[in-house]
Amino acid sequence: MANSGIMDQASLVLKKSLDLRLRNQQIIAANVANAQTPGYQARRFQFEDALQQAVTGSGYDVVTTHPRHISSHGGSIGNVMGTIREVRDSSGIGDGNTVDVDQEMVQLAENQIMYEATAQLLSKKMAIIKYVVQGN
Repeated sequence: MANSGIMDQASLVLKKSLDLRLRNQQIIAANVANAQTPGYQARRFQFEDALQQAVTGSGYDVVTTHPRHISSHGGSIGNVMGTIREVRDSSGIGDGNTVDVDQEMVQLAENQIMYEATAQLLSKKMAIIKYVVQGN
């Protein structure tokens, strides 16, 4: 992966992780907001595996015969979008709403902690770059 200016791969991963965690926060908030909506299907946002695959370049080995073919080796970090899946009601009782507010609060807290940790890491990396550029 080519570096983008002063942003190295680790910085790009941290930035993308912040974007994806923000999207996850929005989906969790929508679940909580619809906790009393009959028939609402809770949603889960999954991106960690796709981000890891883009970083490590793991994947199936597929032969590309043309330079414009899509590589099977991870891909660009910027192309990681994540997937949204609905939580199906398996209980067969109630109004069909699959939101578990307690579970959503746990996921909200976990996502917030991960977001803040990622933001701190990115901030530290930028502080190091600033320090080097200023030559202190």
